Amino acid sequence: MTQPYYETMYILRPDIPEEEVETHVAKYRDIVVEAGGEVLDCQMRGKRRLAYTIAKHREGIYVQLNHNGDGQQVAPLERAMRLSEDVIRYLTVKQDGPMPAPRTLPSSMPEVNAAEPATV
Repeated sequence: MTQPYYETMYILRPDIPEEEVETHVAKYRDIVVEAGGEVLDCQMRGKRRLAYTIAKHREGIYVQLNHNGDGQQVAPLERAMRLSEDVIRYLTVKQDGPMPAPRTLPSSMPEVNAAEPATV
């Protein structure tokens, strides 16, 4: 039987600078670790058009965070996202399948997979 893990997808405002995006990504990874979880993978999905307008935004910066733990790390993570003005949507899903293998891509290849849907 495979061990369950959590996948949190969150959307940041499209108008924040690149350095601030990195700060948010690091902040949420740290929250998971401080709450006793383990970060398995973190992927920047890039800026995408939203399916519908959220808080007057038509685009958003998508970030996917896969983490492992006993579930206690989800509440502090989602609380921090709820209080942040830069996060316009977030969703955490418990996955029961095999754990994702960390992706290693050459620096010349983008991390965004065009075949995946852009809605959360």
